[in-house]
Amino acid sequence: MALSRRDREFRLPKISYLDFKQLEMDRVLTAFFARLAHNGFPSRLRRKVELSVESFVEEFLEHPEWFTGFKDHREVLERWVETHLLDVVNRGKPNQAVAAPRPLHGFTYRFRNPKHSRDYGAAQHLYEMLYGARNGAGQKAIEHLNHFFFQGHDKVTGKADTGAVLDVETQALLRLLDQVEDAPDTKSGRESFPPLCVGAADLLAEDIQRLLFYQHFIPRSVMVDYLKVLIAFHLGLYHLRLLKLLPALVRKKDSDPTCATGACPMNAKSPANPFGDCPYRVGLLVDLAGQPGTPMAALAERSADTHYRRIPTFVRAYFATKKLDEFATDLVRRGKLSKPASGDFSVGEVLQLLDAPLKAEREKFFGQRISSLVEETSGAKDAELDPELKAVTEMRLSEFDAYIEMIVALRGRFHRRYIVECLDSLLLKNRSGAALAQGRTRNAPRRFVLDSRLLEVLLQIAVLKPGGAEGFHTGELRVDELLVFLRERYGIYIDQLPRSDGFPTTSIEDRRALRDNLRAFTGRLREVGFYRDLSDAYVTQTITPRYRIAESGTAQGGQP
Repeated sequence: MALSRRDREFRLPKISYLDFKQLEMDRVLTAFFARLAHNGFPSRLRRKVELSVESFVEEFLEHPEWFTGFKDHREVLERWVETHLLDVVNRGKPNQAVAAPRPLHGFTYRFRNPKHSRDYGAAQHLYEMLYGARNGAGQKAIEHLNHFFFQGHDKVTGKADTGAVLDVETQALLRLLDQVEDAPDTKSGRESFPPLCVGAADLLAEDIQRLLFYQHFIPRSVMVDYLKVLIAFHLGLYHLRLLKLLPALVRKKDSDPTCATGACPMNAKSPANPFGDCPYRVGLLVDLAGQPGTPMAALAERSADTHYRRIPTFVRAYFATKKLDEFATDLVRRGKLSKPASGDFSVGEVLQLLDAPLKAEREKFFGQRISSLVEETSGAKDAELDPELKAVTEMRLSEFDAYIEMIVALRGRFHRRYIVECLDSLLLKNRSGAALAQGRTRNAPRRFVLDSRLLEVLLQIAVLKPGGAEGFHTGELRVDELLVFLRERYGIYIDQLPRSDGFPTTSIEDRRALRDNLRAFTGRLREVGFYRDLSDAYVTQTITPRYRIAESGTAQGGQP
């Protein structure tokens, strides 16, 4: 029952550049560096050395002038390269292979093994999301990321800058740059579409700028880890929002006026309520205690289930938009429709093809698609029709709706499984920096959490206040102010239930669980070293910055 590629085709960059597979953030960052270096294009590489642990070790041993003592301790060098310098797949197994160096410097993309370092479109999505942010925020974020990740490299000479103070891992990678010839891959052009949720792009750009404010105060390796956690979290939030947004747009048969670039209420510089009256905000009720089986864990499971249950509807809406986009292309080819001035149909313009004026053309186009699909899936002429397709034909739907229901019946489960895996990986399920947890037993429920590493990253952003010699300075924050910040800025609910995302009412038991969750939250704040309480009163319970950076730009503080 093989479907043709035309029927199976799912990816539509106007919605998301992701191929919806399990992602590794190290590999996403590595691919993103190539786009940073080449203004949005991927790279085309020619390498002189084979990517393996042994090749890196031999290269360092051939140049004893680079690092003192490497030659005398080969075994230590091998272990250091394998565990600290390189991202390795199938570690410890016979088929172990190098994916790429750890993403400590922008040029790590030159040493990746493409076969083992796939990003499945996430790097492109990240770059174009930043590129599409409003008011220049995205361009500033891209510039700041370029400056941070490509430190120690002289753009004029193309050589390592000996004057830069960098960690030993980064210096080791920079020594190998001459081994690779690199150029932008411009052959197939660059796909670039405005983000479907431009407000989420604005927030990502703002958060990256805020976090990179600390680059002179936080060790480089820690900052890279912070950025990985922050980017994964934002990509996860973006796609959770799409689960809500796209089906709503399909129902409207148009874009939402509140999502227009100039009308979007999102204002990242207003942390008290950055998303304003956005109807597509998402709410994540997080379990801070991390104890499965408790009333709070059950609420967090219900919250995660609410979002994940939107995936089948999202798959149908995605297929509908993709196939309408193909219909629009066919209409342009036959002279029945003119291309917009921008050269590409937006999602809203594609969905307008569901309106009555083009009903006859639409029914004819998708009627032909149904005929081909039935012929492909049934095989022989007199073979019996697949039961799922037969059920659709008996529903007396329009040709378009029938076609979409057919391909969803045949491919929906496949895409749902991969979208679940993709969201799990973006939310760093059961990893450092996780926003999602799941038990190890079969079919264990997922629940939203707030891992200490993710909390630490968001706290570093929360304590920043605009103004000062460097653009920001740090200041104290009351616990109740922090709760509002997390709720309004990211949709993270700790002491309240998200009304629009599965919790219409609050029971007495729910309130008790939320009070326990708040106590667990303050305990977590104390653990990560940001909390100070002088009494039970909220006004004396404050979040203290780890780095006290005055408006003059001077700083003092401990290590993360």
